[in-house]
Amino acid sequence: MLPTNRLFSIIQILRSAKHPIKAQQLAEEMEVSVRTIYRDIAELQNQYVPIVGEAGIGYILKPGFDMPPLMLTANELEAALLGAHWVSQRGDPSLTNGARDLIAKIQAVVPEHLQSVILDSPTIAPAMSPAILDDIDMSQIRNAIREQRKVRIHYSDMNNKRSVRTLWPFMVAYFETVRLIAAWCEERNAFRHFRTDRITQCEILEDTFSTSCAKLKKEWQIQEDSRKGTV
Repeated sequence: MLPTNRLFSIIQILRSAKHPIKAQQLAEEMEVSVRTIYRDIAELQNQYVPIVGEAGIGYILKPGFDMPPLMLTANELEAALLGAHWVSQRGDPSLTNGARDLIAKIQAVVPEHLQSVILDSPTIAPAMSPAILDDIDMSQIRNAIREQRKVRIHYSDMNNKRSVRTLWPFMVAYFETVRLIAAWCEERNAFRHFRTDRITQCEILEDTFSTSCAKLKKEWQIQEDSRKGTV
């Protein structure tokens, strides 16, 4: 077990314990030496985790201690950073900025013993091909989804055939270089997918749709599974 994960596990064990836990018990559970547990406890106490202990009795965590929101394990932190790096390179401009701000905020609040995970992370998300730019503001599309507002778009398909559609958008899929809006199309009375780089104009309407995005997504998923022969 990585040292950072072990520190987190010690806190979890002490939080759930009804009685003091001896160093020997912790050492056996973590499969490390008692001396290592002593060092880990000292490290946690240096980080102001309220652990107290007495020789021969064991350690307890003082009541009322709440772990900070970003008390993450090394694996959890690497997963969050990898996802944020991916979005920073492949998202639309507002999501890209959001991802970069998120990375900066994480770096500012994680404990000292996890800083090395940020500075020397062994994982990367290389961008092999540049993302295709959109002519529309994708943040407006995401807001429309949250508010369940209809959207009117001017669309040009792969054959350059143009059409005007009124959509009930419920999801945006981000791929390596392009993005797709999944929506119910009023003109086709069916679910359709629209590449965002082929949308030349977009208007967020005042009208809302009554079917929840969660229900639309569920119905869409059933249709997709049926089409692929997975149900």
